[in-house]
Amino acid sequence: MSNKHDQTSDSGDSLVYQIRLKGYLDSQWTDWFGGLTITLEENGETLLTGPVVDQAALYGLLKKVRDLGMPLISVNPLNKQEKEPRREDEQS
Repeated sequence: MSNKHDQTSDSGDSLVYQIRLKGYLDSQWTDWFGGLTITLEENGETLLTGPVVDQAALYGLLKKVRDLGMPLISVNPLNKQEKEPRREDEQS
């Protein structure tokens, strides 16, 4: 068993996540989701994007999604250089 650290750095930097949901969320939910940016996509999906301090905070956000009853499509950490997560169907 390895003793790996999580994806956040030891300097206290938050990792940016993008959480994709099926359906639309109004911008009124921004505060409830800890200030994450809510983006509505044309395909009927909502993106929640923003920094998450640690795994416990991430699980708390996912619990809120569950409590809303919205289908969860994906959860992706973003690299610092990325604005969008890389999709598996994209080719370089």
